[in-house]
Amino acid sequence: MSKVKYYYDSDTLSYRKIEQKKGRKLGIAAIGILGAFLAGFILLLIYLNIPQLETPKEKAYKRELENMQLQYELMSKRLERDESILKEIAERDDNIYRLYFGAQAIPEELRNAGFGGVNRYKNLEGFDNSEMIIESNKRIDKLTKQIVVQSKSLDEIAELAEQKEELLATIPAIQPIQNSDLRRMASGYGWRTDPFTKARKFHYGMDFSAATGTPVYASGNGVVTRADANSSGYGNHVRIDHGFNYVSLYAHLSRYNVTKGQKVKRGDIIGFVGSTGRSVAPHLHYEIFKDGERINPRNFYYGSLTSEEFNEMLKASNLINETLD
Repeated sequence: MSKVKYYYDSDTLSYRKIEQKKGRKLGIAAIGILGAFLAGFILLLIYLNIPQLETPKEKAYKRELENMQLQYELMSKRLERDESILKEIAERDDNIYRLYFGAQAIPEELRNAGFGGVNRYKNLEGFDNSEMIIESNKRIDKLTKQIVVQSKSLDEIAELAEQKEELLATIPAIQPIQNSDLRRMASGYGWRTDPFTKARKFHYGMDFSAATGTPVYASGNGVVTRADANSSGYGNHVRIDHGFNYVSLYAHLSRYNVTKGQKVKRGDIIGFVGSTGRSVAPHLHYEIFKDGERINPRNFYYGSLTSEEFNEMLKASNLINETLD
């Protein structure tokens, strides 16, 4: 209730009540409302144009969102790492383990198959980050399925290994020249430049650059089927039949340490590095045959190289360079 105000009227020598005009009251009220509206509008403009002005709740939400994005990025990187590791295991499984045991490679569509039928991610739809969440779940589900497929494959390989101990003892499994004797991995299996014609030509083996006289080792148990220079381009060379349709070849030797018909074991010295035949420098040209077909020897060094040495060998063997023969 507002206070009543009076004034002294000198004409009547008495106090009279001050009466406020109705229009004046309305004007004052209107000015007050307009002033409040303008002040609020100005404050709103200031708030909208100064992004750094955030409420404590907004700051907390922002920190939570930034932390979620960071955690998502970390999870994505871990997924990439795990996908890369599993891919490498799958490649070694198909190109090494299953190849060793004569087992069929796992079809690519089986390894990478998705999930058909109903929408497995319907409950994740309708959120601000649904697309990101669904994609992450798809990657995790796919990775899980690939792990199951790979686990079953390794179980199969383990069973084959128990049945084929003899195979493991005979097939080529070590590098024919020790790393300590190597100058370098000169050339790998694949399209390379011919040192004589300078034209691109398929190179069916691996060239190991080493000094003349460096020992050359049998890569697996077997019987020497050839130790001569009667094959075009190879010069002095040795061939070993390992059984199970595997044959290894060692070319450009300076001299032999075995004779035809001799039984050898993995690690036996069968000859010495040279530069005989079609060769431009001392080195060993090494090939592996399976069922009469030449295959990439790089998958047959599991018995003599560490993982680091194997990776270095892979990098060197993939270089597109000039061969030594």
